[in-house]
Amino acid sequence: MIMVQNRKAFNIFASTKQEPPMTFEYKTIEKPIENTLLKEKGSKFIGFAFPVTNEKELKSALEKIREEHPKATHHCYAFRMGLNGENYRANDDGEPSGSAGLPIYNQLLANEITNVLVIVVRYYGGTKLGVSGLVKTYKESAKITLEEASIITRELEIEVEIRFNFNQQNTIFTLLSKFDAKVLNFDANENCILTASLKLAQKESISEKLSEMQYVSFEFND
Repeated sequence: MIMVQNRKAFNIFASTKQEPPMTFEYKTIEKPIENTLLKEKGSKFIGFAFPVTNEKELKSALEKIREEHPKATHHCYAFRMGLNGENYRANDDGEPSGSAGLPIYNQLLANEITNVLVIVVRYYGGTKLGVSGLVKTYKESAKITLEEASIITRELEIEVEIRFNFNQQNTIFTLLSKFDAKVLNFDANENCILTASLKLAQKESISEKLSEMQYVSFEFND
């Protein structure tokens, strides 16, 4: 009986998975980088990098470059979006499979950045580079483009809506000030409604403080 109990205890322990630590920040580029030129055997490769946070910004950047370079042979690109880069894509735009989009994407991984789109425009110069040559050149174009970028760390933010009595204004605003929260909207009536943004890392702490207050209710908008 003792051996069976120990075996069960061991199995339970072995199957227990620890939750990964919560992430409150990510690395991205501060601003767009455009027209980074690389020449290889007559072909011109022009690199671009854009900070993007949603599909609309992504499409807008792609359309911009396609309109600026309508006669380019290829508009290859890769992007990562999401806190952990879970939304991603690599596009070869007519180049041999895996020879353009993937090398660009790998540079995003190498720099550990997300919410970034990198585009490499190619003007064919008459000499074929071969698959290995394309991989090397698209990688280098993306690399030198991102080397021009300023990589920054952004902290995640969250919005909170707080409801309280009019005579509690000073208490609420003092609390928000301690957490460096930004007031986005304030409806000052007998029953006040305030919307503010603050760092996600502070969510638990401010929740505890607000929960201790009478006649105060709040809700986070994730």
